Amino acid sequence: MLGITCEGGASRTVYSCGVLDRFLEADIMCDRFIGVSAGIAFGVSYISKQKGRNLSLASDFMPTSKYMGAHHLLRPSNRSYYNLDYAFHDIPCKLLPFDMKAFAEFKGSVEAVVTNVETGQAEYLECPRDDEDFMLLRASCALPMLFPMIEIGGKKYLDGGLADSIPYKHMIESGCDKNIVILTRPRGYIKKDEPLLKLIEKRYKKYPELVESVRTRAMRYNECVAELDELRRAGKVFVFSPKHTFGVNRTENDRRKLRRLYDYGYAHAEHEMQSLMRYLNR
Repeated sequence: MLGITCEGGASRTVYSCGVLDRFLEADIMCDRFIGVSAGIAFGVSYISKQKGRNLSLASDFMPTSKYMGAHHLLRPSNRSYYNLDYAFHDIPCKLLPFDMKAFAEFKGSVEAVVTNVETGQAEYLECPRDDEDFMLLRASCALPMLFPMIEIGGKKYLDGGLADSIPYKHMIESGCDKNIVILTRPRGYIKKDEPLLKLIEKRYKKYPELVESVRTRAMRYNECVAELDELRRAGKVFVFSPKHTFGVNRTENDRRKLRRLYDYGYAHAEHEMQSLMRYLNR
């Protein structure tokens, strides 16, 4: 059983979009998919087999002020750096249609990682196949300070990466004996402590378990990457990670930079295709 795990990284995840589009061309479709933050927000277009949809999103929508910008934080009905209803409803339902029928027909599991605000722990939730407001995807992407908390089923959630940035262990535990992990940071990257920790401690002081997850995130991330690299070298997982991100930051909206990173992801998958097929067929 094949599992694909996608790290988040907001705009940097455009790299993963290139990789996944090359998978679609090669007819590589997983049995289980799990994504964190933008990893799931972009990843659902892979599940619906809409090659090129994420490239259109990065080329035609992400570079616009209507999609993202600090001015959206000031709107009481939005309170996010991203224009939430535009990004998670208008675009997939009207402007760049997401194939809900194909998504619903996918026979495997599609999970999004979210962080429970009360417990500070990761939850791995199956993506609804009929939610045209994509509330679970919003919750998985809900970066502290840049998003409001997203409530689902009476629970409040923030970005899944706070508690589990690369949920490959969950994928392995679910029974997948073949695993592809797509990272958005270069190999050898060392995460540093959250620079906004003091502000986060103040903003979320009512949620000490959440703050603790933020405080320990860098340590846990670096340990996770080290363990994943050991599995990669042992041939137990196949890992994609960019050698370069070309200056693309979390909230990058430069069309040329985004296209360059997408093209790099596609070319990287092409370069690794023979090795990947050997791994999958072993």
